[in-house]
Order: sequence, then C-alpha cells, then structure tokens
Amino acid sequence: MLKTELAAQLRTAFDDDRDADTFLLRLERYGADLVESLRAVYGERTDALLDRLLEVMLHAYHARPADLKRLDEARLLRPDWLQSPEMVGYVAYTDRFAGTLKGVQGRLDYLEGLGVKYLHLMPLLKPREGENDGGYAVQDYRAVRPDLGTMDDLSTLARGLRDRGISLELDLVLNHVAREHEWARKARAGDPRYRAYFHIFPDRSGPDAYEATLPEVFPDFASGNFTWDEAAGEHGEGGWVWTTFNSYQWDLNWSNPDVFLEFVDLILYLANRGVEVFRLDAIAFIWKRLGTDSQNQPEVHHLTRALRAATRIVAPAVAFKAEAIVAPGELIHYLGTRGHHGKVSDLAYHNSLMVQLWSSLASRDTRLFAEALRAFPPKPTNTTWGMYVRCHDDIGWAISDDDAARAGLSGEAHRHFLSDFYSGQFPGTFARGLVFQYNPATGDRRISGSAASLAGLEAALETGDARQMEDAVRRLLLLHTVILGFGGVPLLYMGDELALLNDYAFEDVPEHAPDNRWVHRPRMDWELAERIQQEPDSPAGKVNAGLRHLLRVRRDTPHLHASIESQVLPSPDPRVLLLRRDHPLGVMVQVYNFSEETVMLPAYVLRDVLGDHAQDRLSGSAFSLDRPTVRLEGYRALWLTEAGEPA
Repeated sequence: MLKTELAAQLRTAFDDDRDADTFLLRLERYGADLVESLRAVYGERTDALLDRLLEVMLHAYHARPADLKRLDEARLLRPDWLQSPEMVGYVAYTDRFAGTLKGVQGRLDYLEGLGVKYLHLMPLLKPREGENDGGYAVQDYRAVRPDLGTMDDLSTLARGLRDRGISLELDLVLNHVAREHEWARKARAGDPRYRAYFHIFPDRSGPDAYEATLPEVFPDFASGNFTWDEAAGEHGEGGWVWTTFNSYQWDLNWSNPDVFLEFVDLILYLANRGVEVFRLDAIAFIWKRLGTDSQNQPEVHHLTRALRAATRIVAPAVAFKAEAIVAPGELIHYLGTRGHHGKVSDLAYHNSLMVQLWSSLASRDTRLFAEALRAFPPKPTNTTWGMYVRCHDDIGWAISDDDAARAGLSGEAHRHFLSDFYSGQFPGTFARGLVFQYNPATGDRRISGSAASLAGLEAALETGDARQMEDAVRRLLLLHTVILGFGGVPLLYMGDELALLNDYAFEDVPEHAPDNRWVHRPRMDWELAERIQQEPDSPAGKVNAGLRHLLRVRRDTPHLHASIESQVLPSPDPRVLLLRRDHPLGVMVQVYNFSEETVMLPAYVLRDVLGDHAQDRLSGSAFSLDRPTVRLEGYRALWLTEAGEPA
C-alpha cells in the first residue's frame, strides 16, 4: 500500500517528522491487511474509499491525546497485555453500579481493591427513548445517555481508570441503529444517500425470499426480520426495513462503503475519548446473503480485519472483542483463521465454556464438558477468550448434538433437562431461574437468573438449610475458579462477588417487565459491599472472601498466561474435569469436582503428568501422588503444579 509517492504525499500532513514516521510505519505494517480485506468486500470501489479513509485516519491521529499516544507505544511493546494473569474484567451497568459516570469515578477504589484491570460498562451511548433493548438501540454514538453524564464525563472516567491501570470497554453496536438515529431519520426523509445505509424493500418479495432461511432472534416479542415503515420507501411511500432484533432497530447495509467509513470514524472518535476495548455487538449479523441465515458470512471477517487494521494504524492500544455467540466451528473465525489468523478480534466470548459450566453443575457429569472443549480448534496465540459465569444476557443452551452424542447423550433431551432444571421445574433442583423466549416450534427455552440464584443460594436461604447454603457457596466458587483458571480474561459480572440474588422487582418497572433478563440485572448493594468483610461467615461473605483469594492466586500464577490453551485430560471419574496447561515454567493440572459428593480420584492420572509430588496453588498444600487416590471433597478445585516450581 505504501508507495514512495504516497509516503511523500502523506508526510505533508504532519508538522513533526516523528509523528510522520510513526504513522507511516504503522501504515506499512497494517496497510496490506486493510487493503486486501477492503478489496475482498468492495472491489473496484476500494480506491475511492481509501482516499476518504486516510483523511479520517489522519484527522483522528492528529486529534489523539498525548497520553493515549504514549499508551499506544506501551501496548506495541507489550502486545500480550490482555493475556497476562493479572488481567481480570468487571462488567456492570453504569446506573445500576453507581448511578452516573461520575458515580463510577467515585468507586474506583473498590474496583482496584478487587483487582480489576478491565471495566466493561454496559451500553451507555445515547439510546432511543423508551424501549431500547437494554441500550442496544443507539440513537447517537457520539453522546452519552443523558442521565448518566456527558462525553466529557466519559473521558474523565477513562483517564481515571487509566491512571490505575484499568482499561475501559464500551459496546459498539455494528449491525443496527435505532430508528431515531440521524441516518435513519434522513433515510425516512427521502435522502438517497442515507436510504443506502439500510436494507429497504418496496414490497414483500425480497423479505419473503430472505425469511425462508432466517431464524428469529426474539420470537416472543419481535417475530420476523422485517418491519413495515410508512415513510421508508423511495418516494416517501412505505417500505419494508430489515430489523433482525426489534422493529425499532434498523439493520445497516455494510455492503455500502460509506457505512464502513462511518464506523472507522466512530471507533477512532471513541478511542480518542479513552475507550480501550470495543465489544463488537451483533457482529455475526452484519452481512446479508440470500439463501443463508445471514450470519457468520466471510465478509464479516474481512470487515473486522479492515476495521482492526485502520484502528491499529491510528490507535494500536485499542482491542476488539467479538460478541459472537455462535458454534465453535464458526467462533474460531472471529479470532482469525487462514489469512485472517490473529488479525480480526483480539478477544471472543467463550460462550460454550459458560454453558458447559451450568450443564455439568446440573448433571454432576463433566463428559459433555470435556467433549465440547475437545471440539474447539486451537485459537491464534495472540488472541484470548473472554470467560464468564454469568452476564447481562440469558443463557441459551448452545449444546451441539454431535458433542452430546459423543458423550452418550441426546442433545435435544439434555437441552430440555437443563431448561427444566434451571427454571426450577426439575425434581430436586437447587436452581431458581426464569424461562426466557420460549419457542414452541423448536422447544427452545433460554434461562434468566443471577449466578447465586441459579447455583442454589436463593433456595437455600428460603429453607435456612446450612448444608444447602454451603453447597451453593462452593458451587459459585467452583464456577469462578474454572473461569479464572482456564486461561483468558475472566469477566466478573457485577454483584456476583457479593452473591446477589434474583431481583424480582424488575416486574414493577414498565419498560423492564416484558423482559425477564432484568431479573439478573440488579442494582449494586453498596451497603452489603461495605460490610461484607465484617460478615465472613455469611454466604455472601464466604463467596466474597473466596473470590478475592482466587484472584490473588491467579495474579501470581504465570501458568495462566492466555497464549497457552487448556487441554482436556481423560478423567477416570465423570464427576471430575481435568485440564492441563503446558507452560515453559512447567505443567499445570487443574482438577474440578462438579458434584457435592466426595470423590476418590485415582492418583495415577495426576502422577503421570506431575510426578510423585505436586503443589496446590489454591490451598498452598503439598500433595503426595505416590498413593492410590486423591481425596476431592464436594465442589473441590485444585490448581496443581510440579513441586519446587516458583510460587
């Protein structure tokens, strides 16, 4: 891309030779990725797009604050910053965590004390008024939701976080904008430039052809994928608008290079405000193709690679996280395969890990878990997983029929069992969850609920049974031990460190009542947070103390660097999951008992890997493996390394 004439031309845009050298060196490094992917998507329109794109990038580079330019250089020197064992994320809604952005600023001591290095504030860019899909119907990407503060407040918060070594993540909704967004308003007013930003059809022939192969995301309250709009037609008459999620969320037409250019500009604007990680929301849906489900199309990965390359040139401190809740065979493409290897998103959600955690907890059987992990192809070593026990969303039982069959199960029957178990319908269940989006055509039932309520703490507190409460605490700590030990960025969901229960008051809020996902989006209990360490014997106190201990151990365990992947070891007991990590410092074996029963694990499975002696980093205990068995109490976890390794 960087020919001599172009380099000379670009140098005239800089007053400082050092800035010119920096920009041009990055352009040399990432220019081929940018141009190749743009040509794959836009063909002969690429050259005209590149001229405009360079203008946007140069403007953003000149506007980038000095402290962020310094961060860019630091990140280039430490490209594995997201892979370090000290990297721990925290996910929260601004208003539910601290009221406003200024309120979050006042809670930085709490986050730092917990060991957080990465703060994901859920959608806070200005949404449409009224129903807005939890903030994912954005009306203005350059403004903050008015009740949360201003864009200047966001910049101030980002700077305060950065001073404490905490990176700020925001959601960037790529697939759609609110019907009230300026682009949609201009399209409805008849502006042909902005009508081309969307997929608008004059009659049902086009939508019907696409609908033949499109699934429904929200069958309960947003059936179909197209919405009639009285003013969307070419001459002011009505038209059918593509709306994958809700009628007020208009899908963007990424086959239009103007849409790509708009999003580069938005990403760089927000990066210059201090955003360090972008959660690329609904990224799987951005490219439409007739005769397919219009998800995971090849152009999605070209577009992501091009967005990343443009961002790397201007703001290499920035990372991308793919919000792609798709099958493992598709998911790996969001981290990069073949020509895109390690060149698209830096992180992706390991949704399967989360699903298998809850599956094994209900069944007390890890064989399906092991089969699911074995089915994952290796990821690029410069990328990492985002791992979580719970998040703001429901749990969809994304269990492969093939994985289930290899584990001796029926996929359909097991999904049905999990829905029954976690909605409280299965005999003897400990869980308290709610069914979300029941689809009678497929039998699919997703589940809402907080981690503590799903793990049995709510039920135990209702009965007052001390043993049940202890089991619930141990389940919660086991789940978090797995995500902290798997190797990636563990994401703690706000309130889970306090074992907050389901918040049924969501039903009293009119705009929340139709969507029971709000049951696991409680307000932060700051009174509990302030007294929790004075209540060490309460269930919440035990969860909090246990989690803080796990975080300290993780921080001091180099074996958990995310460039290394966890591999499944064959387990002689179906209740126990065994994971192996091969680090240059030595082998690590993790042992997880997913049942409340004591398991006598044959010691040979550990001895064959670790030798006769090992150290458990979680307890600090030494283990002699030259005996027949190792005793694992209910829900016990071990992080074993070879004896004599650096602690």
